[in-house]
Amino acid sequence: MSKTIGWDIGGAHLKAVLLEDAEVVQALQIPCELWRGLYKLEAALDKAFEVLNVDKNSTQHAVTMTGELVDLFANRREGVLAISNLVSNTLGKQAQFYASQAGFVGIEGVLAQTERIASVNWHASAILLAKHVKNALFVDIGSTTTDIIPIMDGKVAEIGFTDGQRMVDDTLVYTGVVRTPLMALAQKLPFDGAETNVAAEYFATMADVYRLTGDLRLENDMVETADGKGKTLTDSARRLARMVGHDLGNRDLETWKGFALSCKKTQIMQIKTAILKHLKSGMPIIGAGAGAFLVEQIASELKHKYMAISQALSIELDENLVLCFPAYAVASLLEKC
Repeated sequence: MSKTIGWDIGGAHLKAVLLEDAEVVQALQIPCELWRGLYKLEAALDKAFEVLNVDKNSTQHAVTMTGELVDLFANRREGVLAISNLVSNTLGKQAQFYASQAGFVGIEGVLAQTERIASVNWHASAILLAKHVKNALFVDIGSTTTDIIPIMDGKVAEIGFTDGQRMVDDTLVYTGVVRTPLMALAQKLPFDGAETNVAAEYFATMADVYRLTGDLRLENDMVETADGKGKTLTDSARRLARMVGHDLGNRDLETWKGFALSCKKTQIMQIKTAILKHLKSGMPIIGAGAGAFLVEQIASELKHKYMAISQALSIELDENLVLCFPAYAVASLLEKC
């Protein structure tokens, strides 16, 4: 029985998907505050093996990453090399690193391919989908960022490749459903019948919004809150209140749920604006990530067909696998090499 683990190493989470004979056995996400030090990644890898219960030496490993962006590293190149070396020392020579157009490389090939390895988990996802759908817009809304990738004529469209290029092209939008500070959403937000200035303070995050709207799954709510305190509805409402100059006691909880819905609408509009730059007539929208629920709502508002990843690939995928789709993609691509 062949075993492959796909790894997606982010700055805040480690995601892993175990395949046995190309069938999904398990998908998991583990908190990994990589910016605090490489020891956090080492501990997360150990935890993943404890949960997956496999022999790392008899398993092949496909690795993609975005964690090189954390401010632990001076630049992306340094980050790719540091992460790759740690991963190779932990997983052994079976570790293969996804280098986008160059395919997979072992640790000996990483130095020459750092630019193609850095932050290309979106590319792995889109390449896999392009093998199954001819035309679609792939939208992966994660905890921190949103990827918007057109697939046309069975190929990933020619778009900007680096983060800098993609941020210009609106194929990378720095907004997500967990870690994004609320102050990044807008300078003014509708509250209590008026457009209200938003405090430029790290008082609250989008996780507070989506706890109050009921959209955020417990399994996706792994990041520490802005004030390091609880994740109850009351805690979340208290943090949102501070963003518009209020204390929680000034209004009831329903008021703050209404404000959270206004924040949700604002984020949807931000993402929708970027989507409309790439959406073609009749093109279905495929959603993934912790914010897949937003993708489905946006597709409905735009009157475009929403296609679940399971439908696109004609396989059964649970919500954990939708969350960990880039890890599934690199594992599947390595198996097909």
